[in-house]
Amino acid sequence: MNISYNWLKDYLNLSLTPEQVSAALTSIGLETGGIEEVQMIKGGLEGIVIGKVLTCVDHPNSDHLHITTVDLGSGEPVQIVCGAPNVAAGQHVVVATVGTTLYDGDQSFTIKKSKIRGEESFGMICAEDEIGIGESHDGIIVLPETAVPGTPAKDYYNVGSDYVLEVDITPNRIDAASHYGVARDLAAYLIQNGMEPGLKKASVDTFSIDDIAGDAVSVSVENAEACPRYCGLTIRNVKVAESPEWLQKRLTAIGLRPINNIVDITNYVLHETGQPMHCFDLKQIKGGKVIVKTLPEGTKFITLDEVERTLSERDLMICNKEEGMCIAGVFGGLKSGVTEETTDIFLESAYFNPVWVRKTARRHGLNTDSSFRYERGADPNNAVYALKRAALLVKELAGGIITGDIIDIYPSPINNFTVELDFEKLNNLIGKTIPRDTVKNILKSLEIEILDEKDSLLTLSVPTYRVDVQRDVDVIEDVLRIYGYNNIEFNDSVHSNLSYKTKTDTSHQLQQLVSEQLTGCGFNEIMNNSLTKSAYYSELKTYPEEHCVRLLNPLSNDLNVMRQTLLFGGLESIAYNANRRRGDLKMYEFGNVYYFDPRADSQKGVLAPYSEEQHLGMWVTGNRVCGSWVHPDEKSTVFELKAYVLNIFTRLGINFARIQFSQTSDDMFSAVLSITTREGKKLAVLGVVSKKILKTFDIDTEVYFAELNWTLLMKEASKNKVTYHDISKFPPVKRDLALLLDAGISFAEVEKIAYETERKLLKEVYLFDVYEGKNLEAGKKSYAVSFILQDETKTLNDKQIESIMNRIIGNLQQKLNAKLR
Repeated sequence: MNISYNWLKDYLNLSLTPEQVSAALTSIGLETGGIEEVQMIKGGLEGIVIGKVLTCVDHPNSDHLHITTVDLGSGEPVQIVCGAPNVAAGQHVVVATVGTTLYDGDQSFTIKKSKIRGEESFGMICAEDEIGIGESHDGIIVLPETAVPGTPAKDYYNVGSDYVLEVDITPNRIDAASHYGVARDLAAYLIQNGMEPGLKKASVDTFSIDDIAGDAVSVSVENAEACPRYCGLTIRNVKVAESPEWLQKRLTAIGLRPINNIVDITNYVLHETGQPMHCFDLKQIKGGKVIVKTLPEGTKFITLDEVERTLSERDLMICNKEEGMCIAGVFGGLKSGVTEETTDIFLESAYFNPVWVRKTARRHGLNTDSSFRYERGADPNNAVYALKRAALLVKELAGGIITGDIIDIYPSPINNFTVELDFEKLNNLIGKTIPRDTVKNILKSLEIEILDEKDSLLTLSVPTYRVDVQRDVDVIEDVLRIYGYNNIEFNDSVHSNLSYKTKTDTSHQLQQLVSEQLTGCGFNEIMNNSLTKSAYYSELKTYPEEHCVRLLNPLSNDLNVMRQTLLFGGLESIAYNANRRRGDLKMYEFGNVYYFDPRADSQKGVLAPYSEEQHLGMWVTGNRVCGSWVHPDEKSTVFELKAYVLNIFTRLGINFARIQFSQTSDDMFSAVLSITTREGKKLAVLGVVSKKILKTFDIDTEVYFAELNWTLLMKEASKNKVTYHDISKFPPVKRDLALLLDAGISFAEVEKIAYETERKLLKEVYLFDVYEGKNLEAGKKSYAVSFILQDETKTLNDKQIESIMNRIIGNLQQKLNAKLR
């Protein structure tokens, strides 16, 4: 945002140079990106002086030129050849001396010593347009006799330079998006540094109604949520004309093009106070009534830029009795503006809901000075002041009669924010004990009122223009930036334990380990946005939409909730790659997922319904081997993905005796395996993604997906105690069983029963063959299973082995109706 140095001085007794102001603003959080000198007249009238024509005679070789001698106040008069018809002896004139550069738009030329028709000329007597103070070229400028020869023209015309500071406004500092807002913040800095800023605000005490009973526009607000406050005022018999020079200079200095006195006033008040305004031509307010409401979905509306836009039912509009006139807080309509024929106007000063304005501006791709301020939070209690300020300027510059009283529709006034500040917390956060009187003075300079003080606790009233200061930490930040970050000293010694290792450090270390493992297996790491679209969850039961953490102010419907699962981000990546003929993919992602429980007890805290976990997602699709001369093409399978998952469990040291495998079903997978702890906590799920979900992403190949709960895995891995011992001297024993089972029974059930039967000596159970076909009963299948037994203290004898195997067989027969083949 551009801030004029000269304009700032309207509100402050400013003795700092532009460079010092820039440094001061940067130190208090309003970073200044650069300073640019702006000359009111191009060239600054450098080299141009006041002169007096001593003699004037006709040029002997021309019928229109004159030879003059001019006193420039420097001693010897100079000869100048002049072609102006009105030049005469005794005149006080403006002279461009030799070496002076004059400008004509983007063109420039330098005055040189020359010969004109044989006569020497040492300068040029100038007309208004030649030096940039006017447009007349009828003749040279003739000044009053009081103009002293030798006086620099820039001093005579009081032509100075302005300096424009490019202030980078962060989203939370919309209070500084105006000249008075910056001056107010700068005043706090000056007070803290022992200077008297003399902060003053333009007075509106002289405001009065000229015709209280006159015919004024009426207003109706039908949507108070989108428009909490609406103020307006009718002014009749105004004269639309060019703005005075001072107003034009103010606007051009910050890069605005003057239009006419009425429009320029609304722009001036906007950049002075930060309050957006709009001025309607009264002839366009059909029915004499302004109605603040929304229009039906699909309504067509032409804005000031002559673009026809299609409105949403969530776009707030300023309407008359027949049609929309303006998109509230964003952009005016084609016919709503003031023209040279305008005689009666209606001034609008309102406070619109930031969320409504932001969504409307994004929906239509508009970014205006008004929307910039409204969507970040204008001051609702500044609307009437700005309206009075604009009305007084209209009367001053355009005449007119203020008709009818101020309309102020404000059903639910927004009060100052109440914040409690503890001095002990302030000092702890800042890292230094700041004297209480200093803190109080800073608060006072920031217009934060102290309502009550008890011991070390202050109760504060924060003005509504500071929309970002609603917590004690926000107040502490304000105190610190005015006190000065550079004034916080560092101790000579640092107290830290360099060997301290947190759970986060351990998790990060293991994350790096697993990342390297997966990368070594041919996986690529991906990173997706934590924000996603709620439409992905609209029909899911596993992750219902009601459990989504929603954003209060989403930028779009595609980024309106936090993700509950990593699946959809990976599918977007797969679709993107597949569309570019990269269909053989193995990818993984570490990322957080978020849940909202609408049934949680909110009395336990505002964050009680919310939870966050770190997950690891893995995606496999396409071919495992493709185009190899030593190996035929081979498609990836879900069993390949399972092997990767189990390898991760092994690398983390997860005790497989403590986990269980079970086949489940849900609406995300067509086949799914769930891995849980004995207590039922889900460590991972993996399976084949359902075709319905794949169709949503236009993916026509099978995708295998696994999602591991990294947060729970870290807790489970922490239970693993790494011990070292000699390799057992006593041999393991292997026994094989051929089991006839129902076709619906999984190996995981066999494995589970085996480990439950013998926890100490059974070291491993694995499946080495599956048979289904002829010679078996219908609905049956055969599992060939190996059991590894070992006692690390002695050699197992046949009696012990037979006892263990008989118990395992007995439990399999009892619980699974298994038969030995």
